[in-house]
Amino acid sequence: MVKSKEIVNRVVLILFLLSLAITLTINARWLYVFDIHYLGITEYTEYSKQTILSNYDDLMRYLNFFWVKILSMKDFPTSSEGAFHFVEVKRLFQLNYAILLVTLVPSVWYLYRLVKHKMVWTLNTMIQGILIGLGALAFFMIVAFDQFFVLFHEVFFNNDAWIFYPETDPIILVLPQEYFFHCFALFFVLFILFLVILLIKGKRELKKTSGA
Repeated sequence: MVKSKEIVNRVVLILFLLSLAITLTINARWLYVFDIHYLGITEYTEYSKQTILSNYDDLMRYLNFFWVKILSMKDFPTSSEGAFHFVEVKRLFQLNYAILLVTLVPSVWYLYRLVKHKMVWTLNTMIQGILIGLGALAFFMIVAFDQFFVLFHEVFFNNDAWIFYPETDPIILVLPQEYFFHCFALFFVLFILFLVILLIKGKRELKKTSGA
């Protein structure tokens, strides 16, 4: 039976890997640069790539830095509903960063001890269970992204302020739903990759042990 301390260590580790995957995803500026071309954003809007990226950077500075109190995008006005939604998104960003910082040291120390004592394999059952759940969730996202996207917002937001209209919040014109699909896909890839690396490490430990 797994001890309560071990359960806490594992929960902290998963929270760290989860927040790390989220952090890498929300700061993947390269993905947005790619999508400007891949999705042809400049072709169906009146904005240049430079203008789009400049305003995207304004938005990300607001969301990422707690000391930036006011959202101000040079070329995109924001409605009161839109501003309120971004306030809520900013809170989620800050919560994610708080979890990342709080879990960083204990997770690294826990992994260090597991690797040192060749005990990573003890995580295998937990990781396999999480991977099954992630696989099912990723499949749902791929085959029904519209429903997944709505459900995501219903879980994390208790209002309809996330529904933007181009007339009042033109930023939505350069943030198409396909871009968010790519963001979610990147998150799943990263989180699953982290877990698979640990799973492979654990299985190698078991193989060496059984072959000894």
